[in-house]
Amino acid sequence: MATFGIMTAPQQVDYPSLLQVWQDADAIPEISRAWLFDHLLPIQGDIGGPIFEGWTLLSALASATQRLRLGILVTSNRLRPPAVLAKIATTVDVVSGGRLDFGIGAGSRPDIDWARREYEAHGLPYHDFGPSVTALAEACNVIKRLWTEDAPFDFEGEHVHLIGALASPKPLQRPHPPIVIGGRSTPTLRVVAEYADVWNVSGDDLTDVLKRNARLDQLCAEIGRDPATIRRSIAIPVSYEQIARTRAAVADAVGAGFSQIELILPSPYPARVARWIADEVIQDWH
Repeated sequence: MATFGIMTAPQQVDYPSLLQVWQDADAIPEISRAWLFDHLLPIQGDIGGPIFEGWTLLSALASATQRLRLGILVTSNRLRPPAVLAKIATTVDVVSGGRLDFGIGAGSRPDIDWARREYEAHGLPYHDFGPSVTALAEACNVIKRLWTEDAPFDFEGEHVHLIGALASPKPLQRPHPPIVIGGRSTPTLRVVAEYADVWNVSGDDLTDVLKRNARLDQLCAEIGRDPATIRRSIAIPVSYEQIARTRAAVADAVGAGFSQIELILPSPYPARVARWIADEVIQDWH
């Protein structure tokens, strides 16, 4: 049976509106998860419009909810040093009482028009995509080790350099929060095969998604991992005006074997949008 989450991009919206949606969803058993995204400038609408930093906001929403699993879909590994990110994520897992799903990805591709803009605006380096995937693999390695190893360790990679790395406290979830890796390129899928508990992909082109899904199975086989140990998650945008199209996309994704459906809710949000999406879409699968 498929499970469902909602994703509320924290752009072009105010905090009370986001809080209301999350607290409403927290009381609806059909909704299992809630997500934010990780950008520093809006990627839709007015670039001068409001946008909140994802992990800070996630911690606030974690303390304002009781049941939902929660996370960032997905964190850009470009924005924070991995050891710092491990500490941030641990903090959220503790604040939430062990409800964090740790989403991470390589960061936006250079061929996306707005991609470099937000990094340049914040004085952050922006490497080509190849190095960013290598950096993602190194980040997953050290974050997992920081969450699970008690003794300090050194790490010398191409992009990550740590001396005497250690982390206390550990996340509440043991051995660690589920690692959700987003992306669809073959290099990224290799990282998924090695480190992920969940693979997330955008559902904008299901034909292509199924090819990538099969490729992930192949990459798992190459390293001796059972592909069934990686849950498959797909993000589907919701159309408030054409809800039948959303239902059809969900039906196609579930039929293709995706067990975790993340419904992207555009702002502004209709009144009681969490209850509405549960009744209009999720109820079909419960």
